[in-house]
Amino acid sequence: MKPVRFDYRRPADVASAIALARHDDLTVKFIAGGQSLGPMLNLRLVQPDLLIDLTGVAELKQVVETPEALIVGACITHADIEDGRVPDVARGALRSLAAGIAYRAVRNRGTIGGSVSHADPAADWIAGLAAIEEFVTGVFENTLAPGELVEAVRVPRLSERARWGFYKVSRKAGDFAHAIGAVLEDPGRGIRRAVIGATGSKPIVWAAPGNWPDTNRADGFDQQLVRDALTANGVRDPVRQQIHVAALQRAFARAFAS
Repeated sequence: MKPVRFDYRRPADVASAIALARHDDLTVKFIAGGQSLGPMLNLRLVQPDLLIDLTGVAELKQVVETPEALIVGACITHADIEDGRVPDVARGALRSLAAGIAYRAVRNRGTIGGSVSHADPAADWIAGLAAIEEFVTGVFENTLAPGELVEAVRVPRLSERARWGFYKVSRKAGDFAHAIGAVLEDPGRGIRRAVIGATGSKPIVWAAPGNWPDTNRADGFDQQLVRDALTANGVRDPVRQQIHVAALQRAFARAFAS
């Protein structure tokens, strides 16, 4: 099966891309790396009237580092991050996470902005960048309005005391995740986050410094708290629950291993 016919444009700047996208009578899609959109076009799961190619927009390939954060342009590839062409202000977390995404061929083309915009519940960045919990609203759904696009992703700089852990359960390397656990504790910034990803919906996030499945509890990792959260979010199968519990527990173990 091949895509239906569509018009194609390759603008040179963000303003032109947004202007092209503002057609109330057309179905418009942006494309950057195309690692997710390409197969969907071939299967006719997406049938746009107009495809706007963002690879010629230099603004979306910029990286700006400040004392507080890193601003990563939406068209920066996973391989750019994996190979260290982008500063890692997250104490190695960005490079580690990028290196675990799919296969090298995918990482060479796939972009961070495209992954975030696509909002696939099983995507590594969706769970790893837990601050996007308010941006992702559901399966392949986000808060972008028609004619809007992601220009950049802002990653706060972690302090020297920060600890993080990320663990993904997949059938084999490169496959979509069945479960993702992510943990971040940064005493210097007063942040504690634990995330369950790849649930089939938006990530489950503990963002408060209070009640979370802490491995420092006297009786160990709070599995029941995780199971209750999964149940409340529609994950009721005991086997699926156990896989998610194990992924998050191992993420905690990695975060606090030393």
